[in-house]
Amino acid sequence: IWERKARIVLCAFGLVLSVYALHVEVSRERNPDYRAMCDLGESVSCSKVFTSRWGRGFGLVQVFVAKDSPLNQPNSVLGIIFYTLQMGLGLLLSKRAAMFLVVSSWVSVVGSIYLASILVFVLGDFCMVCVSTYIVNFALLFTNLKRRKAIEGMKEKAG
Repeated sequence: IWERKARIVLCAFGLVLSVYALHVEVSRERNPDYRAMCDLGESVSCSKVFTSRWGRGFGLVQVFVAKDSPLNQPNSVLGIIFYTLQMGLGLLLSKRAAMFLVVSSWVSVVGSIYLASILVFVLGDFCMVCVSTYIVNFALLFTNLKRRKAIEGMKEKAG
């Protein structure tokens, strides 16, 4: 039961962060003078990060695919999809769903580490929204690992 509540809270928080990130990026693209609540200074600026090359497709899509490709979406859109899937699949009591949740969480954690290194070593910025999503992703991984173990235990007892 704690896992279900934790998942709902984490996914809801992740969704709010992702929607806010998308709002900031779209607002900044429309108005270059837009100042987001998370823009606290020159080196503490989420809008600077979201509108950077790495704010879309992890900065990788435009290297391998055309910059104007429909695959080159803001990272926040990927976050919205990820947290929605995490929330929905978290309602299922199947081994497959549990395995997908764990695998997708590992992918999100690897992505978080990659983007955190871009923040520190390339952009030299601190993004509160970004760091918060990284924390959510690590917490979801922990939650999903516990869930998978519990589901496997339930299936063994039932079988």
